[in-house]
Amino acid sequence: MKIGLYFGSFNPIHHGHLIIASHIINQGLVDQVWLVVSPQNPLKASPTLLNEFHRLHLTRLAIAEDDTHIKVSDVEFGLPKPSYTIDTLTYLSEKYPQHQFAVMMGSDSFQNLPKWKNYQLILQQYQVLVYIRPNHTMPEVLPKNVAVVKAPLLDISATYIRQCIQQKKSIRYLVPEPVRLEIEKAGYYLH
Repeated sequence: MKIGLYFGSFNPIHHGHLIIASHIINQGLVDQVWLVVSPQNPLKASPTLLNEFHRLHLTRLAIAEDDTHIKVSDVEFGLPKPSYTIDTLTYLSEKYPQHQFAVMMGSDSFQNLPKWKNYQLILQQYQVLVYIRPNHTMPEVLPKNVAVVKAPLLDISATYIRQCIQQKKSIRYLVPEPVRLEIEKAGYYLH
């Protein structure tokens, strides 16, 4: 089976993440997408980062009613921190030799790829599916394992959602309803 690994802080998960995951599956590029919740991204130190177990719970809530093609992975919770994509890929490839893994990322992350640990190995050994993000273009010449995916884009971000919460504005329709209800019930992102 071909698995698309969609790494992220998911702080919080929102419809933009899910639309991209669904689109990549619908295009036949992968059989499943695993949302890999990263406890600690080495390139994103954020004081607004919700506890990793809360983010994992919200991500599971987001797909609870349709987890056939989209799964949630906590694999990085058991690996050394901070989480490095190449280490996670190596671990998953050894644990699931029957699967073929591809890395999904936005063009903003692709621009930062040279800052990643052993990024050359990722480009050599795994397919990289890149969806275009606003204001982040792609080079004209790409490594052979990199494919640009034209996915529907919603100009929403986790940062915008957190700002709405802090300003006591509605996040209805930005996140799945179970996620919104849990955020409101628990008072996440208010401070």
